[in-house]
Amino acid sequence: MSKELCYVIDQISREKGISRDSLLKVLEAALLSAVRKKFGGRTNIDLRIEPKTCNIQVFELKQIVEKVTNKDEEIQLEKAKELFPDKRIGDTIEIPIPLQDFGRIAAQTAKQVIFQKVKEAERDIIYEEYKDKTGQIISGTVLRKEKGNYYISLAKTEASLPQRETLPNETLKRGDIVKAYLSEVKLTPKGPVIVLSRTDPNFVVALFKMEVPEIHDGVVIIKGIAREPGERTKIAVSSKDTAIDAVGACVGVKGTRVQSIVRELRGERIDIIPWSDDPRIFVARALTPAAVDRVGINEEEKTAMVIADDQQLSLAIGKRGQNIKLATKLTGWEIEILSESEYSKIKMEEAGKSLDETIKRESEKSDKNEQ
Repeated sequence: MSKELCYVIDQISREKGISRDSLLKVLEAALLSAVRKKFGGRTNIDLRIEPKTCNIQVFELKQIVEKVTNKDEEIQLEKAKELFPDKRIGDTIEIPIPLQDFGRIAAQTAKQVIFQKVKEAERDIIYEEYKDKTGQIISGTVLRKEKGNYYISLAKTEASLPQRETLPNETLKRGDIVKAYLSEVKLTPKGPVIVLSRTDPNFVVALFKMEVPEIHDGVVIIKGIAREPGERTKIAVSSKDTAIDAVGACVGVKGTRVQSIVRELRGERIDIIPWSDDPRIFVARALTPAAVDRVGINEEEKTAMVIADDQQLSLAIGKRGQNIKLATKLTGWEIEILSESEYSKIKMEEAGKSLDETIKRESEKSDKNEQ
């Protein structure tokens, strides 16, 4: 039993990365519980496992007395001296209990405990490993799809990629290699649950960190991002080094860097915008690919009025208002757009009203003078 136990403990310790001492302690506690149950729950039953040999020793603790009143917990002096000649009344001694009836229980309990300990340790190891990877991109292989979730095989475990977190019209098949953003790691009674996303705006941020060394090194900074997954992303960047073009660094030579990200996002369009601390400039740039003529702002209400050429108006607003919505989200300014013709019409109407009011005032003044 002891040799077999040592072999099992050593093997599991090596394979699973669980310390030998940890396994022995848990096993000791479980075996002690089992042996005390066998002896009616007596708390003076104890057990220990010799670390080197894995030999299991079960014994009962008894106090030496002159006259025994509780045979389970006490022993007469004469009998105690047969085992421990130097002991005296009041001392507590350990009396070994034969293991022949306990061997089968010990073997079964050892298997159960080690199996359970391995499962718990593996869960803890997985949780500790992946919780530190939250916010990173990880790759895995699609295993299956169940109840609206894709299950992705990682190195040591599985992760969940909800279908709602995949790109529109994206269908993943078993065996596909997929990249995703690790958005959450939860510890549940059934073990760690790793949740992935391909729609999170931070997925795009993480892709840029992977593709653009200047972002990874902190020279180029992502100041903001707004995303409509599968459709369009707007990302604002700036550079700590005036010699480095932030937008150019993100685009790469002949567009290689950004195109790599676009491919991963299944053709999602990406507008890379140079950030500015001047809200007028930033709002105008955020409406890319449209070119706008003028931007007026109301700092108290944080609203911006944009005047665009008639030919640029639909481009500035975007399909289903997407471009202006993303620009609003990126800048934090509520944006309203008018075409040049609309703006001119309003101005003419305002000028007309102003003229009418002037004529009215002059007329009223003339009438008073006549009176």
